Amino acid sequence: MRLTNTACKNAKPREKAYKLADGGGLYLEVMPNGSKYWRLKYRFVNKEKRLALGVYPEISLLDARERREAARKLLAQGTDPGQAKQERKRQTALNANNTFEVVGREWHEHQKARWSQGHAKDILHRLEMDVFPELGSRPIADLVGSDVRTLIQKIEKRGAHEMARRAIQYCSQVFRYAILTDRAQNNPALALRGILQPHTAGHYAAIDADELPAFLLTLQNNDARLFIQTRLAVRFLMLTFVRTGEMLKATWDEFDLDGQQWVVPTPHTKMKRCPHIVPLSKQAVGVLRELHKLTGQWELVFPNQVHPKKHMSENTVLSALKRLGYKGKMTGHGFRALAMSTIKEKLGYRHEVVDRQLDHMQRNKIDAAYDRAKFLPERKIMMQDWADYLDQVVDRAIIETKGE
Repeated sequence: MRLTNTACKNAKPREKAYKLADGGGLYLEVMPNGSKYWRLKYRFVNKEKRLALGVYPEISLLDARERREAARKLLAQGTDPGQAKQERKRQTALNANNTFEVVGREWHEHQKARWSQGHAKDILHRLEMDVFPELGSRPIADLVGSDVRTLIQKIEKRGAHEMARRAIQYCSQVFRYAILTDRAQNNPALALRGILQPHTAGHYAAIDADELPAFLLTLQNNDARLFIQTRLAVRFLMLTFVRTGEMLKATWDEFDLDGQQWVVPTPHTKMKRCPHIVPLSKQAVGVLRELHKLTGQWELVFPNQVHPKKHMSENTVLSALKRLGYKGKMTGHGFRALAMSTIKEKLGYRHEVVDRQLDHMQRNKIDAAYDRAKFLPERKIMMQDWADYLDQVVDRAIIETKGE
């Protein structure tokens, strides 16, 4: 007679294990400790074998019968269901150890000797911020084109066109590495080369000198409730007008606060030809001393709040400006354009002095090395004048606001 659910449920343990048969080789084995196991007895190549089908009641009678039928189909096809089960286990374990993130980090470790230290950090940071959260936990062999396409479209949707392009490039290289190391059979990122919408890079959004009072008041009042570290980052970027990436990668050992100078190391500069000297105003030093109380225990001046060994996200400043009400009007890079035009127009400094402080690309390494300290005495005065000008602007704005 075939088993019933009631019979399975009411089967009591005995001194020795015993079996309750269901037919077709399927039976429930009841152990002396009360555990109940589904087994399938079958023959393969004239040899009797036994296959474990699961534990009752987690695997119901109906489930056990379905597993029996699946095993019998494999036998009909000339496949040993026991060996097929072991292969599935092996493949599952292999997939668990070969997720996209595992292979991606291995690829990065394998390649990083070919890159500069700064470039290697940038690539890993981009993978950690944009790619691994979406694809990292998935077995790399299971990923298809639509998985990668969804990731790329999310990045593109937020306006990060360059990051979307790089993400395709990085994903493609990780898949290539997986193929070479026998952990994937195809590269689904290859077909995505033309998926990005045409995009023409334009000038970075930037306010002008006339809009400075309102912006400085908004930043100071902080009605947007920015974290203090984020607010200090925006202020420091305005005072130094360095590239956002240079600021975010800054470490405390790059600064001489008593000497009022910051030397951006070569790997952190855009052209990577020589260090960039940034004279620090008293106000910039003040920001750094305030930051040191918050982040001085870390290597990075602007650490990530969740993972302090990594730097603050590149989107933090842009998100802060959005919350301040300047979406599409101002960017982190826009502080460079603002400083260039305002310092020349309002403070009367020559173009070449401001240009040198902006660290615009030089023709070659020799020119760069010669120019890095060019106009340095004048630049020191200029940076202090710029900081004082910003203070004067906000002071006047406060007085005018009270007068209203």
